[in-house]
Amino acid sequence: MTQIERIDNIKSNHNNILDSIPGVLPILPLRDIVIFPYMIFPVLVGREQSIRAANYASETSKYIFLSAQKKSSVEDPKKEDIYLDGTIAKIVQILKLPNGLIKILVDGLLQGRITEFTDESQFFEGKIEIVVPTYENDHEMNALVRQMSQLFKDYVKINRNIPNEAVNAFDNIEEPDRKLFYAAANITQQIDVKQTILQKANLKEQFYDVIKILNSEIDILRIEKEIDNKVQENIAKTQRKFIIQEQIKILQDELGDEDDASPEFTKLRDKIKKAKMPKEAETKALEELNKLKKTPPMSPESTVIRNYLEWLVDVPWANKTKDNLNITHVQKILDEDHFGLEKPKERIVEHIAVLNLVKNMRGQILCFVGPPGVGKTSLGKSIARALGRKFVRISLGGIRDEAEIRGHRRTYIGSMPGKIIQSMKKAGTINPVMLLDEIDKMSMDFRGDPSSAMLEVLDPEQNHTFNDHYLEVDYDLSQVMFITTANVRYNIPLPLQDRMEIIELPGYLEYDKIEIAKRHIIPKQIEAHGLAKKKVSVSDAAIKKIISEYTREAGVRNLERELASVFRKLTRDIVVKESLNGKSKQKHQYLVDENKIEEYLKVARFRHLRHIKEKKVGSVTGLAWTSVGGELLAVDVTIMNGSEKLTLTGQLGNVMKESAQAALSYIRSEARSFGLSPDFYKGKEVHIHLPEGAIPKDGPSAGITMAMALLSAVSGKPALNDVAMTGEITLRGNILPIGGLNEKLLAAKRNDIKTVLIPKDNSVDLSEIPDKVKDGLKIIPVDTIASAVKYVIPDLKVSPKLKTQKKK
Repeated sequence: MTQIERIDNIKSNHNNILDSIPGVLPILPLRDIVIFPYMIFPVLVGREQSIRAANYASETSKYIFLSAQKKSSVEDPKKEDIYLDGTIAKIVQILKLPNGLIKILVDGLLQGRITEFTDESQFFEGKIEIVVPTYENDHEMNALVRQMSQLFKDYVKINRNIPNEAVNAFDNIEEPDRKLFYAAANITQQIDVKQTILQKANLKEQFYDVIKILNSEIDILRIEKEIDNKVQENIAKTQRKFIIQEQIKILQDELGDEDDASPEFTKLRDKIKKAKMPKEAETKALEELNKLKKTPPMSPESTVIRNYLEWLVDVPWANKTKDNLNITHVQKILDEDHFGLEKPKERIVEHIAVLNLVKNMRGQILCFVGPPGVGKTSLGKSIARALGRKFVRISLGGIRDEAEIRGHRRTYIGSMPGKIIQSMKKAGTINPVMLLDEIDKMSMDFRGDPSSAMLEVLDPEQNHTFNDHYLEVDYDLSQVMFITTANVRYNIPLPLQDRMEIIELPGYLEYDKIEIAKRHIIPKQIEAHGLAKKKVSVSDAAIKKIISEYTREAGVRNLERELASVFRKLTRDIVVKESLNGKSKQKHQYLVDENKIEEYLKVARFRHLRHIKEKKVGSVTGLAWTSVGGELLAVDVTIMNGSEKLTLTGQLGNVMKESAQAALSYIRSEARSFGLSPDFYKGKEVHIHLPEGAIPKDGPSAGITMAMALLSAVSGKPALNDVAMTGEITLRGNILPIGGLNEKLLAAKRNDIKTVLIPKDNSVDLSEIPDKVKDGLKIIPVDTIASAVKYVIPDLKVSPKLKTQKKK
């Protein structure tokens, strides 16, 4: 059939439609839809431009050109936003809606193409060319019609959105072009894909496009259906499994069958039996297991119960390591790992000796108190190694929630046992060595006081029935060897101190540090820096130089840090030398001496105080105790003309300020006895300063130091600065005992001070201080300020009457 014959046929069928269609038509841009010929479709028109176009067509020839927008999101389309190919349609009906919109019913007639837009500004208007697709009624055409018809029927069967009646209507159509456009209109596809059909002028090509689209859509729909089927199958399987399990449970209850329904429950029951729990705990575990069996697997409660049972069976109830009770072996291990620390070592050996006879002993709670870096934590590890026990460490620094110790109740999401039970699980035995590190750093807030929770843990009379909130059954901690560590004793709550045996670990002397460096630190650093195969040695003088000029501490942490720095720089020198000269077969000797220390570590950070050997008026050296060990405390006093007042500087705490006021009041009250004018204070301003003002200072033990500095300043007599002193004073001039004597003596020895004045009441403590601390020190006990004056200010004469009065 030729194109002319086709046009003639259309003319006869449509009552000369072609003659009645004007050459210029108003254009209506469509969003989200493509209207094909032979398609009757309602269109809602809302844009002003489109309303004007529809009204114009309705009032004139009723014909309008429908063309899709390239982008539906464009609200105000331009000419270039509209496809040129579209459909010539006739407005069958027009309906004006109350909201200002109009609804038109259009009947698609023919394909068309815009050849040119007119100058009409109120709406789009253009010259339209009628497109009548050509085709030949041959075998290929018949095959294409059959193929497309079959595919369309398959597509309708799979697609739920198209009713089956669409197939019946499709079968009643005979014309190929009608069939084509009917199928195209019912396919769910994007605008640009459908638009390609209207852009073709050959019917066969249009059939090929529709067949291609149908094939693609059918494949996608089949995949979607397969996915849907799989999901439905999985849901059906789960439901079926749940129903069968429920039926099995009902049958078991009817038959009274006690056998577990699944291997998982059998495994849990076996674990409970093997755990050797106490009767109360085992009863609780079996109750929870029965509850788990009756709980649906998908229930959240099922996971909570399962986790609880796993914790119950994983915590050790009977597993125990055998202690190595050979005293010689224990002593050897302790000496290998640590130099010095005789007191804690002696306590551990005593404990082993008692275990040899008793086999089981409670009250094994030790507390190591000492400055940082003296080996408290590592000593705990060493004790565990010596006894052959498992070692677990809990850091208590910063803990402020009671639940961290006792655990959370099971009602909370994500609840778990406290750190004690977690550590027991980690150890895997009922008798580990448990180190509670930094017990003085615990704090409290609205969530509870963890230090109060520790009372139960560290009380030998209570901890055999320790109750964790999560486990809800008593747990025996009586066989655990608890070791706690702290830097400052007075930060530990008194009830906790009462439950522990406190062992003080003093700071190290220079001799101790040299030995620790030679025995432990240097071999460890040589190994760590890959120098084991090199002949590296460090002289004692070099170690001494690092200790005295580059560190100022009670422990050995900074010493280890500085030695690591030295070995890093030595390693660099060796590598550079070998890269330049090549590796020598002969091993070279590398000696680190004092000169190398200066080269590697540069300028010394600490220097000995130069004023120690000089006499100065109003300047006296005291001794202080801090959390990092003993320190020297310089006190400077100056007297000026001014208002009668006492000025205190150097970040002093309230107790220290009161000590200064007490010293001044005592000197004023006994001015004549010291050969001073009773009116020395009139018209004078007294200023007491403690250097290193950035560091806060407090405590009563500097009372004697401030009193001596005031006496020196008021009398104008120089004070000896190679004498250090410590002691609290009263308004009667008596000197009261102080704490931290060992650390203070260490500080004096470290700074080459030979004479130390201490309160007479502290004389009894000297027996507990090691001889190596006292050697080289002239320790003078004094009971009054008057008796101490001759050792500090030899030029100041004290009235004999005052001395006698104080003695009485």
